[in-house]
Amino acid sequence: MSVRLKRALDFAKDIVKGVIEDGDIVVDCTAGNGKDTLFLAELVGTRGKVYAFDIQNVAIENTRKALIDKGFIDRVTLICDGHEHILKYVRDKITCAVFNLGYLPGGNRNIITVPDKVIKAIKSCLELLLPGGIISIVSYTGHPGGKEELEAIIQFLKTLDQKKYAVANYRFLNQKNDPPQLIIIEKGRGERNWQQY
Repeated sequence: MSVRLKRALDFAKDIVKGVIEDGDIVVDCTAGNGKDTLFLAELVGTRGKVYAFDIQNVAIENTRKALIDKGFIDRVTLICDGHEHILKYVRDKITCAVFNLGYLPGGNRNIITVPDKVIKAIKSCLELLLPGGIISIVSYTGHPGGKEELEAIIQFLKTLDQKKYAVANYRFLNQKNDPPQLIIIEKGRGERNWQQY
């Protein structure tokens, strides 16, 4: 028997892969350099749709180039706006939303995600989420404001009705240098008793 613990981002991808099907509609709330957007675009297939948000034009352009290179640009709507405005752009019900919090890798470390806007975006995604759908949040806490952001998000998520949502936190307890943490929110399908957890 061989079980290996995975990094937060890898574990998140495994969970997301198990939920998204061909033709689904999903949201990448933090497009960044396009890695998650590409991953989602591949999963939804030619019949699906990805809405990808980022406040930085450089991130949107990096993502656009990556999508064109892979031939996935037709599956994605790129939106240069904050994820707190999701409901302004997305009307469809979604299977999944992903957040990769912190700053743009290789970019300006002073431009970071902030708790109030992330929480507003999570609330919007919960409104759009189909039963059985998930929200994946990978939180990086090694930069100024990162720990406070994660704590604010956790405090909000603790208020969600356990009969409607299951919320799990995957983290390494004995690692130095603030490794990223994963939070998964799953919306109930109606038949499940969330109190069994």
